[in-house]
Amino acid sequence: MYLRPDEVARVLEKAGFEMDAVTAKTYGYCRGEDYVYVNREARLGRTALIIHPTLKERSQAIAAASSDVKTCDHYVRFPMYLVGESNDHYGIPHGFSSRVALERYLERMFG
Repeated sequence: MYLRPDEVARVLEKAGFEMDAVTAKTYGYCRGEDYVYVNREARLGRTALIIHPTLKERSQAIAAASSDVKTCDHYVRFPMYLVGESNDHYGIPHGFSSRVALERYLERMFG
């Protein structure tokens, strides 16, 4: 079982990220130069945390991504995904099975 989006949001806030955008599909969080999204549509939590695509390689050494990409027109702080016909923004989705696992990931990625 993965953390639900609301649980991911609480861990981000505890780690010093501040919510600066709310849409029907996402919460946007920033801490300094770092920006992540919480996918509010991830009911089972497998794709609840969305990181910037430029962090993909560094992230792979810490935690496996849930899938290669997650596109959404609400990820406006991330680049456009120009493959296919969607023309949405995209990021790299992650899911975490515990708060401790997510806290460790955030510390290693953004600490």
